[in-house]
Amino acid sequence: MTTRYRTIVDAMLILVRDGQVLLAQRQGTGYADGQWNLPSGHLEEGETIDEAVVREAHEEIGIKLGADDLRFVHLCHFRNPEGQARMGVFFEATSWEGEPVNAEPHKCSRIEWFPLDQLPLGTYPYTAAGVEQYRQGTPYAAVWPMSYPS
Repeated sequence: MTTRYRTIVDAMLILVRDGQVLLAQRQGTGYADGQWNLPSGHLEEGETIDEAVVREAHEEIGIKLGADDLRFVHLCHFRNPEGQARMGVFFEATSWEGEPVNAEPHKCSRIEWFPLDQLPLGTYPYTAAGVEQYRQGTPYAAVWPMSYPS
């Protein structure tokens, strides 16, 4: 019997204010530490992708938003250097309550706003690709495999 294909689904939040996007610098997780990433996380059992984005936004940056505050903007299917397939579902927040804060200092060294067209060095390639596709209005991209800086 053939095993069904499975992939990890990432819920990605694009929060834009005055032409700038909010990024978080990872730390202490053992994965992509020191790199900049969008507020995001894995889809958990029993939740929809928009529920995951709402949950992650509250957990990571302390803001409140609902599914009605989200607009789907991009889907990225990629394989990372370890050969693991992932699917990133990117949503833009059209509105939110609260000022973003670093709500998980044990996983994030800081959060910061960056111009959409000038992401910092050390932006996680998956994040950079998703933000660029968002800027271009491209709803889907397959990056197989995704290239990462060494």
